[in-house]
Amino acid sequence: MLLRKYASLFGIGSAKIDLVLPKTVFSPGELLNGHFLLEGGIVKQKLKRIECDLIMVDKHSQERTIDSTTIYKREELKPDETNKLNFVYRLPKTLKANEKGVRYLFKTKLTFDKGVESLDEDWISIVC
Repeated sequence: MLLRKYASLFGIGSAKIDLVLPKTVFSPGELLNGHFLLEGGIVKQKLKRIECDLIMVDKHSQERTIDSTTIYKREELKPDETNKLNFVYRLPKTLKANEKGVRYLFKTKLTFDKGVESLDEDWISIVC
């Protein structure tokens, strides 16, 4: 059991997060209704927070954070447990359509009291 605990501290068998969206193509100002899927690892872990950033990537692969959301979670995720947490977000009306190399993604990070963070990236397209 001790070996499992130390392995999870280095990211082996630790809990994971996945942002699940109903689709990948959206319009500026559209309301997104999705959820975060939290999947427990091989040991119990204390959650600290979930951070989700909307990032714009230009044609030179330069990233710019458009918006950021943080959810503080002080609970334990048991081994092999699966939880859903609703994600409701309105895209800014000022987003440009995917043209001339501009792309968007949500970068999600699950942080624990101890251990390696779980990361997820979800690319979306913006059309007018």
